[in-house]
Amino acid sequence: MLHEFIDLNRHVIIARTRDRVRSRPWPSVGPGEVEHGVPLFLTQLAETLRLETTSVPFPADAIGAAAAHHGRDLLRSGFTVAQVVHDYGDICQMITALAVEQRAPISVEEFHTLNRCLDTAIAEAVTEHARGTAETRSAAEIERLGHSAHELRDGLNTAILAFHTLKRGAVAINGSTGAVLGRSLMTVREVIDRTLSEVRLEAGKQRRARLCVAAFIDEIAATGMLHSEYRDIRFTVEPIDPTLLIDADPQLLASAVMNLLHNAFKNTPSGRQVVLRARAEQGRLLIEIEDECGGIPLGKSGLFQVFGDRRGNDRTGLGLGLSIARKAVRAHGGDIRIRNMPGKGCVFIVEITLVAEACAPQARV
Repeated sequence: MLHEFIDLNRHVIIARTRDRVRSRPWPSVGPGEVEHGVPLFLTQLAETLRLETTSVPFPADAIGAAAAHHGRDLLRSGFTVAQVVHDYGDICQMITALAVEQRAPISVEEFHTLNRCLDTAIAEAVTEHARGTAETRSAAEIERLGHSAHELRDGLNTAILAFHTLKRGAVAINGSTGAVLGRSLMTVREVIDRTLSEVRLEAGKQRRARLCVAAFIDEIAATGMLHSEYRDIRFTVEPIDPTLLIDADPQLLASAVMNLLHNAFKNTPSGRQVVLRARAEQGRLLIEIEDECGGIPLGKSGLFQVFGDRRGNDRTGLGLGLSIARKAVRAHGGDIRIRNMPGKGCVFIVEITLVAEACAPQARV
């Protein structure tokens, strides 16, 4: 019987399924998926098949209830819905392949039962996983909305106080109070830009256009210059090939690069330097933001996670900028990586595909 075959060959099925899971290019594989997910899936299927052979009344949707419970467990363990679906499918394929290989005496009815269990399990596990994800997201969105509202309120309150001080004429606009006003308004702008980017990413909406990289970087550099002045940081933009061209959503990609620039300014001490450069490499555009933060300390991880670790001592903001920046770049089919330079600083590198043909130099504005 199939459940006996599974019990007898459990270790072989697990080993082969783990190899298959590890070798697949997508979706990504988590350590818990390989060490715990595969055996749990197999145990669930074997138990369902065993109970189907007994005289004990066994409801047809029993594996669905078990799979729903499993879906909740996987969600808590950080598994994605794609991992749930692929793991169920991988295990069933390994069982079928091994049964054929060993010419095991398994009936067609048992294979039908296996496929029915697979369909039911996937449907219920995915449904429960989606439900749990929605509940978690709702709670997280409420928390994030509250944090953003507080961040906006704090920035506006500081800006209003600075404005009233300047209005009385007691201090000069180009002094410390003017700088406070400028920083506060920049903070408000960053929160709004970040929120708009997040909304568009969640909605899956992009407005792509063909952009000359040099002109795109020029616009970002103008805003970056203001940030650097308020923080007393030297800001350098290296010359860019005027023929480089990309297809991108200007607002989303600019928001991602500005988030990285703001992060660099925030973690670089006054008097030091931040460099922005863009160059082509093997058909890809590399936008690099190099700072002098001193390097990312050992033990810092999850810099791109929502509410993740911070690389410096500045705890202002929500820690969402890097997470949203990576989402925006990945929406363009690219990614962000970090080159750490201990004792000096680090380089955040945005990498996306270049358009084959070049833009005319006069397109730069």
